Amino acid sequence: MNDAAPEDMPKVEMWTDGACKGNPGVGGWGAWMRSGGHERELFGGELMTTNNKMELQAVIEGLTALTKPCEVTLHVDSSYVMNGMKTWIAGWKKNGWKTSAKKPVKNVDLWQMLDEQVARHTIHWIWVKGHSGDPGNDRADELANRGVEMVRSGTS
Repeated sequence: MNDAAPEDMPKVEMWTDGACKGNPGVGGWGAWMRSGGHERELFGGELMTTNNKMELQAVIEGLTALTKPCEVTLHVDSSYVMNGMKTWIAGWKKNGWKTSAKKPVKNVDLWQMLDEQVARHTIHWIWVKGHSGDPGNDRADELANRGVEMVRSGTS
């Protein structure tokens, strides 16, 4: 997760979001990305999940979709994801994926998957306030809700 990227590394701008109808409940995740005039939309969901899981899943799916290492400007509206990546994860890893209170990290499987994906890329993390008119965040939110509807309708 270093901030210095090679000059020839593809640059991607990405927005991610999670949604949950009930917490726990039916959830969805969405990722919208732009690079060099191209756009890509990703979304999916789960029948019984939490908002935090969907926020993590959105970032994981977006980064996993990149077929080679990229310089990613990643916009998230989740304080949980942002705090996890910027503040908590180093301590969790040092403590064998335990919190400072010596309890297992919640959603550890997703945090470990995210950690693997972050290691592949150069990430510039940007927190955006949700539902505040940021066009990329609004688009990611629409995709996350499309994921919820896909699960509800039984299509995939």
